[in-house]
Amino acid sequence: GLSTGRSTSSKLKSVKLLEVLNALEEEESHSREEIFIAPPKNAAGDFTDEDSGDEDGQRGTHVPGNVLHAFVVPEDSGTAEEEEEDLQLQPAMKKQKAVVEPQRVWTKRDIRPDFSSWTATDPHMEDLKSQELSPVGLFELFFDEGTINFIVNETNRYAGQKNVNLGLTAQELKCVLGILILSGYISYPRRRMFWETSPDSHHHLVADAIRRDRFELIFSYLHFADNNELDESDRFAKVRPLIVRMNYNFRKHAPLEEFYSFGESMCEYFGHRGSKQLPAGKPVRLGYKIWCGTTSRGYLVWFEPSQGTLFTKPDRGLDLGGSMVVKFVDALQTRGCLPYHIFFDKVFTSVKLMSILRKKGVKATGTVREYRTERCPLKDPKELKKMKRGSFDYKVDESEEIIVCRWHDSSVVNICSNAVGIEPVGLTSHHSGAAKMQTQVHQPSLLRLYQEKVGGVGRMDQNIAKYKVKIRGMKWYSSFIGYVIDAALNNAWQLHRICCHDAQVDLLAFRRYVACVYLESNADTSSQGRRSRRLETESRFDMIGHWIIHQDKRTRCALCHSQTNTRCEKCQKGVHAKCFRAYHIR
Repeated sequence: GLSTGRSTSSKLKSVKLLEVLNALEEEESHSREEIFIAPPKNAAGDFTDEDSGDEDGQRGTHVPGNVLHAFVVPEDSGTAEEEEEDLQLQPAMKKQKAVVEPQRVWTKRDIRPDFSSWTATDPHMEDLKSQELSPVGLFELFFDEGTINFIVNETNRYAGQKNVNLGLTAQELKCVLGILILSGYISYPRRRMFWETSPDSHHHLVADAIRRDRFELIFSYLHFADNNELDESDRFAKVRPLIVRMNYNFRKHAPLEEFYSFGESMCEYFGHRGSKQLPAGKPVRLGYKIWCGTTSRGYLVWFEPSQGTLFTKPDRGLDLGGSMVVKFVDALQTRGCLPYHIFFDKVFTSVKLMSILRKKGVKATGTVREYRTERCPLKDPKELKKMKRGSFDYKVDESEEIIVCRWHDSSVVNICSNAVGIEPVGLTSHHSGAAKMQTQVHQPSLLRLYQEKVGGVGRMDQNIAKYKVKIRGMKWYSSFIGYVIDAALNNAWQLHRICCHDAQVDLLAFRRYVACVYLESNADTSSQGRRSRRLETESRFDMIGHWIIHQDKRTRCALCHSQTNTRCEKCQKGVHAKCFRAYHIR
């Protein structure tokens, strides 16, 4: 099943993806559209584990016929007119009785919130800072020993069900992860080129770590759940155990902050060229929609892949997006019922949602569509546009202290909050095209705070898109696994920026370090000549990514040969702190 950000025709009872793409090509609008792909309804079946073809033969600009002719299910988060069209596109949907809500009383005054101030401290982050973890140590906070062993066991179980004695080990799985990470910044048209002996493509770090056929065998059987215990009502049952583990680890090690963002992310399903489905100016991204809650800097705290309203039932009188915000807040409050402040856009915001979050003791601010303001009597947008820029109107609900503000800048913006008001009114710069100069316009306090804190999901998406995993199989969930690895690396890097003020590295250097350590430290040394002395020597003196870490068992120092309880994480050699620099210099 697929869903589109808007319906293209209210006259059709069912719309196919091919028809939607043709309609978008014919329109003159240049707005960005997204097509959301849901896993198959029978995603719990054994056949969905099988590869549907050769990855190298698939091109992002050629979508399979079964996808082009799949029926599109419209999302329920559009405008009021779009919602009417959506009902016509779903004839099987039963009409629900409208719940009569008490009419709100709106008053022209500023909000008087009664939330407590933020005073929480984060002892866990102080503990992480004291440990001085390397990039690998930070990444393994999420892909920890328990998660690695879980994937190994499930993969071996699945291979056994197919009468294959795979014998996967944790060491080999880390090699596979290292290659997937490396593919984010070094990619070939065909992944087998990593092992070719041709001088223009051979990659000795990959070739010396694991044999090509062994990698292909492991990658084809990579599994994350027991097929005999799948929940048929969950379209993501094949990866649900991994989602649960990742959400627990992400939340456990998340920085404890006051401000969080909630929004939608996309996991592209047809590779990194899927956005070129339509001509320039008409991009349509194909993939899975993922609900994400992040810190304001882009650390992913909680995520949940979207399954649509057919598999996820909204509750509390909210739509699907609002229900996901409540689930994120519930996950946050497992760390303590603190006055968190959540920011989101008009896809999620409603006065009803603000009321529910207020009762939970959570602050919230977000732009809102006019039909979700529960008849708040603000100035008409056409009238406000005739006034000078920076003009605004606002009202407060007397019973629950929820404010709705309408502000005129380059366009009219509606914003709602249960925690931040109008005062103090500030000034913001605005470029005037006619006067060709910067002008100052008035800006209410809640708009200024919203613009500062809402971009967390966008920052995470930007980090993931830079060096995302390129290797993927043809299983429907293979690209989702790459997304989880990228998210874990983004989170590890965010912790690195917080914990390591003196020796910070950028995201690319961080990923390179993790990939190199995984491939060098877990390389297969069973075959003669697999790991040459030349490679080890080059790695020792490359002056890239060498970290000294503590080890429980004392070994001899590679330089002075006396006992030491520290070693180089990359070289895997015991080295004293005083010998560390001399050991790595020629």
